[in-house]
Amino acid sequence: MTDQAYSDFKSLVNMTSKELEKWLQTDESQSVGIAKGTSSDKKTDVDGAESIGHESGRKILDIMSKKEGALTDDDLAHIKKVNAYIKRHKAQKPAKEDIEHFRWRYSLMNWGHDPSKE
Repeated sequence: MTDQAYSDFKSLVNMTSKELEKWLQTDESQSVGIAKGTSSDKKTDVDGAESIGHESGRKILDIMSKKEGALTDDDLAHIKKVNAYIKRHKAQKPAKEDIEHFRWRYSLMNWGHDPSKE
């Protein structure tokens, strides 16, 4: 991994580990996203599987608990995935002024980025 990818990650993930951990426990966090193995029009599978974004949030917490030198190849791959998701999703910001209770924000927060902090 390049130093740039890690630097981008540290900048894009603007929630603290405590904030992210608390967020992932909320109903709002668990209400957004697409479950693994489902299409974009089906938010969860019949078994109520965890969404991809929610799972990502848990992986981000694990990454945040490590020093840079202790990151695995899987961690580094996830960092790149997180960076790409946040950049892409931020570009889709809705026109609404009040985003506090908007699913777009909730989804980004599952990936460790709270757009209301910008």
